[in-house]
Amino acid sequence: MPKISVDQICQRLAEIAPLRLAESWDNVGLLVGDRNLGVSRVMTCLTITPAVVQEAVDEDVDLLVAHHPLPFKPLSRLTSDTIAGSMLLRLVEARVAVYSAHTAFDSAASGINQLWADRLGVAETQALIPFEAAAEKIADLGSGRFGNLGQAVALDELALAAAKVVDATHVRRVGAADQPVRRVAFACGSGGSFLAAAKRKGCDALVTGEATFHTCLEAESLQVGLVLLGHYWSERFAMEWLAQQLSESLAELTIWPSRLESDPIQIVAG
Repeated sequence: MPKISVDQICQRLAEIAPLRLAESWDNVGLLVGDRNLGVSRVMTCLTITPAVVQEAVDEDVDLLVAHHPLPFKPLSRLTSDTIAGSMLLRLVEARVAVYSAHTAFDSAASGINQLWADRLGVAETQALIPFEAAAEKIADLGSGRFGNLGQAVALDELALAAAKVVDATHVRRVGAADQPVRRVAFACGSGGSFLAAAKRKGCDALVTGEATFHTCLEAESLQVGLVLLGHYWSERFAMEWLAQQLSESLAELTIWPSRLESDPIQIVAG
């Protein structure tokens, strides 16, 4: 019988991404399941989809660690009439627990935005929007990250480097190809709302997943380059990293990132 409970793994996950760092609107922590049940097989994923649920059921997963919460908003009913309801019912029937750290993992000291900074060699990183506690400032923690490259690079060079370190199939940019970049900001996922903060911090570019058309126009006007990798590629790599971290500290368990998850947005070759 497994000696490690769902709750013990939740505690380990909370050490990596303290839940107090989550945004007030978020839904984080153990979302589905019994804390006392034993665990032997754990799978990580970016988003819970029907394919991910099928994989979890087929592979006898005990705990599914997803970046994006399910459920995210309060449910007034749980039926198979909706995709979310159908997936939750299958997970409950198969006794698969669900945990999500979401924005807590985005903002943690070794979270997604810091992983971006580390992979691109950005030094002296700080939070784009520091967190303020009631009586103390949480040093170096907050939403987003920014820091300096060792030397300035062209915006296109930064974009290609960002795509390479996460094996992204494509990348887009806003700004001139040769625009020099020394100070870089990071906001994984839908990070366009961090543009103003990046400008205030004197950043030359913002690496993110996606931004609206009007945010792209605003970035162009502010002369802040945007590197747009797509939501999936800006975050999925971190769930692979998380699976590796958990495997190293919980060697007696079988832990892997979903093998069936993929970017729903496909590029059409011309």
